[in-house]
Amino acid sequence: MVEKFLGTWKMTSSDNFDDYMKALGVGFATRQVGNRTKPSLIINLDDGLICLKSQSTFKTVEIKFKLNEPFDETTADDRKTLTVFTLENGKLVQKQTWDGKESTIEREVTGDGKLIAKCIMGDVVAVRTYVKEA
Repeated sequence: MVEKFLGTWKMTSSDNFDDYMKALGVGFATRQVGNRTKPSLIINLDDGLICLKSQSTFKTVEIKFKLNEPFDETTADDRKTLTVFTLENGKLVQKQTWDGKESTIEREVTGDGKLIAKCIMGDVVAVRTYVKEA
């Protein structure tokens, strides 16, 4: 089921990401860099683990995980979260909890072959769109 997510994805647009980072508590300087960065998303399988790498000239973050198994994650903005990935209705859902807060990133491959990542923190939703590289 995770196969449709595998590959290298290049970001084509990012909407409302600054507000999402503000809701997370990310500082001004880091938000400025985050807003200008267009990371590639590389998803593959490695020895039964799903490997998700966000790669840019600014920072590369890589996590390896099994579905439905919570793990400790250090996010690109240096939050220490307890994270769990699940598959829900064809979406790869990442839930991060820390300090009594929760954020969700829902990744979905659309009918036209784009990967849409909805980043949700409270009532703030950012949408980042990716296309698969050949």
